[in-house]
Amino acid sequence: MYHFFVTSRTGAWELGFYVYERSRFLEYTNDKIASKFKVKALTATHIRTLQAWPCLFAYEGETHDVRIGTLTSIKEQGHAIRIEFEFNQDIPSIPYADIKPFAPLLDIREWEMNRTHWAIKDEDLFERLRAHGLIGAAEPEDPVDEAASVDHLPEAPPPPSISTVGDFVQVVLQHQAGEEEVFYRGHSSKGKYKLEPSLFRKDEAGNYRYLDVEHMLYRELLVSNSIDFHGDNYTLDRLVRMQHYSLPTRLLDITSNPLIALYFACKSRVAEDGEVIILTVARNKIKYFDSDTASCIANLARLSTVDKEAIDRTIEGITEFNAQEPIGRLIHFVKEEKSFFDSRIQPEHLRTILCVKGKRSNDRISSQSGAFLLFGLDAVLDEQGTPEITVKRITVSNKAEILRQLDLLNINESTVFPYIENSARYVAQKYSFRPETKQAAPPQA
Repeated sequence: MYHFFVTSRTGAWELGFYVYERSRFLEYTNDKIASKFKVKALTATHIRTLQAWPCLFAYEGETHDVRIGTLTSIKEQGHAIRIEFEFNQDIPSIPYADIKPFAPLLDIREWEMNRTHWAIKDEDLFERLRAHGLIGAAEPEDPVDEAASVDHLPEAPPPPSISTVGDFVQVVLQHQAGEEEVFYRGHSSKGKYKLEPSLFRKDEAGNYRYLDVEHMLYRELLVSNSIDFHGDNYTLDRLVRMQHYSLPTRLLDITSNPLIALYFACKSRVAEDGEVIILTVARNKIKYFDSDTASCIANLARLSTVDKEAIDRTIEGITEFNAQEPIGRLIHFVKEEKSFFDSRIQPEHLRTILCVKGKRSNDRISSQSGAFLLFGLDAVLDEQGTPEITVKRITVSNKAEILRQLDLLNINESTVFPYIENSARYVAQKYSFRPETKQAAPPQA
């Protein structure tokens, strides 16, 4: 086992400490390991285990050297984690170019060197480096004591579980808040799906399926179906419609109706447990379709991958940040839909996740009480929540019975997907012949 730390901040590893956003912790980490550390707060046992493993410190890109060291301190700071560390002075820096040929043997995945994150790898770092001649035979081996194993760590406490609509409503009512607004999302398979938009999903090798061609997806659909977008004034409006047509976007669907989320948690994979995620957002943090911040993030869809990668996210000064050529192009896109826009983008706005209420421009959004989470540049929603978005979960079982109960409440395929083909399918299934319900024919007169 070893830690793999990557940052884009030049010179960061010379300071002896670093602060990671909690959402960047456990990226590119296998599920078995990640599940042990997805807890509300790291315990002393968690920290002792983490400190038992060696570390590989790297910078984004493939032209820098990496260093090997150990963690001397781990401390949570709100929704961030501060690490302190020291390098192993007996092991000199190693060019990443020397590691790249056998990177898969260290579980360093494609694109991983292009993202700031903290991963935990289930590989023997020293054995791999020794086998390829990058460290000597006398260098240390990974520790093998109990503290270095994840098997002894306690499992996170399970979320509440429901098996009827009545039980679900009781749990939901406990999460209502006065100055906050509550949204929901249903997943048909518990623990399988992440709180990430379809644009950010990866294949089994860890490669993004669509993110690198976002600008092409956006334009191609407009070219082939331009008349459908004729009434959309903002890029956000177009992304909402594209999401409706199942194009991968940086939007994640949520709903203000908990029963709709429960329906989605039950409608497929009936034999598996599903889950409903409860997301709570302060009312004053919710944006609307005409928000300037939402326009800035939405128009990232129109920037090419080269432009997005060229944005220097470490620049903190507003003037210097907005002087970048890709930012100038992004401002041009925003001003196309908002001529009054101030031509100044706050750097932190492009990296945030917004809760947005879009126009209910089609029957499906209206029937599902739809809203969205709009993901900024490289934004990741921590599965445990963020300072702005509280996340809680409900495990859902007994799906077939819950679907029957929801149908009694008029929550079914016909009402959730209000199109005539769906209504026809629902009616046909509802009244289809079933031998167990067939009644004897009435006697002839």
